[in-house]
Amino acid sequence: MSDLTTTTAGELSQADWQARYAGALMNTFGPPQRILVRGEGAYVWDAEGTRYLDLLAGIAVNSLGHAHPTLTGAISAQLGTLGHISNFFASPTQITLAERVLDIVVDGGAPEGSRVFFTNSGTEAMEAAFKLARRHGGPERDRILALEGAFHGRSMGALALTHKATYREPFEPLPGGVEHLPFGDLRALEAAFADGGERVAALVLEPIQGEAGVRALPPGYLAAAREITSAHGALLVLDEVQSGMGRTGKWMAHHHDHIGGGVVPDVVALAKGLGGGFPIGAVVGIGEHAATLLSPGQHGTTFGGNPVASAAALATIHVIERDELLAAVTRTGAFLREKIAGLGHELVAGTRGEGLLIAIALTAPVAPAVARAALAHGYIVNALGPDAIRLAPPFVLTRAQAAQFVADLPALLDEASA
Repeated sequence: MSDLTTTTAGELSQADWQARYAGALMNTFGPPQRILVRGEGAYVWDAEGTRYLDLLAGIAVNSLGHAHPTLTGAISAQLGTLGHISNFFASPTQITLAERVLDIVVDGGAPEGSRVFFTNSGTEAMEAAFKLARRHGGPERDRILALEGAFHGRSMGALALTHKATYREPFEPLPGGVEHLPFGDLRALEAAFADGGERVAALVLEPIQGEAGVRALPPGYLAAAREITSAHGALLVLDEVQSGMGRTGKWMAHHHDHIGGGVVPDVVALAKGLGGGFPIGAVVGIGEHAATLLSPGQHGTTFGGNPVASAAALATIHVIERDELLAAVTRTGAFLREKIAGLGHELVAGTRGEGLLIAIALTAPVAPAVARAALAHGYIVNALGPDAIRLAPPFVLTRAQAAQFVADLPALLDEASA
């Protein structure tokens, strides 16, 4: 097992902080598993000085790991110059970031007329996309299609797109008109458009469903979806919040040939890895009509695209390009998937995913116990339901760090199933 290195981290214990947490914060997440106090590279340390290899990266957020000097330097420099200015004004960092996002969101660059709206999170990006679809459709197009297993956020519009009943039911009635189709079922998609296709405002898809177990759309599905939506005048909206910004080894998951190579969507939602850990999201309208999808006064944000968040995102993109991290993501991800699948352990059914968005499929419903065992021995992973473990580590994860986790995994699995 990995060495649980300890350092001095203050006078309060985990239990002390847990008690203070319980007395001050709403119980929306349950008790925190650990109180983390600092990070460096792919490691974090808790309040009692125990070190963990972070194989989750804040749920696919900390692309550059923790305390990356280029990222922290860019944030500090920008905050020391200009922090917040409101949306009555713009900043060079905001404008430059929008241009860079347009460069990478479509393979080869977004077409003329494409535009960006910055938000503070993925949920806000999807909420904006929901409004954008409604604006496009008008009262005559009252249907929005999404997929079973979809997770698009927890605000009211994003929640309407999300499929899981336990997330939705406490807050119903939700915005209407959303229909969930079977995942990856092309015949069901064709049937949904064959009957009332002229009333469909948008089809909303994740190229890889993260929360549902790291499930990629089957080959050909996205291309067919593009053809069908175009034929019926509906928008094709891609939620790349978790899978975008290099997480899969390409800037966007839909850039992979077997997922959607060559497909140009109408709208793409981004967040998570966009700022490398600093809160920022974006919704990108693609094509000649994007500039007219939302007009002045129809949407807004106080903090979206602020100079500091924009500087963080620019720095993140810069480091990914400078250090050739897309290639590193591809190599390290392939190594992890191959070595884990090749362990021959009775609890490992296989692996799936792209780049560093990986699910370890299990043969028994012990994923929560595996995640607990991993944490106890210095690894942060998370359970995607009862029979899958998610890995979404920083792009800077080294081969040696990945190999140590693979070497320790059989013992973690044994402990979890004991």
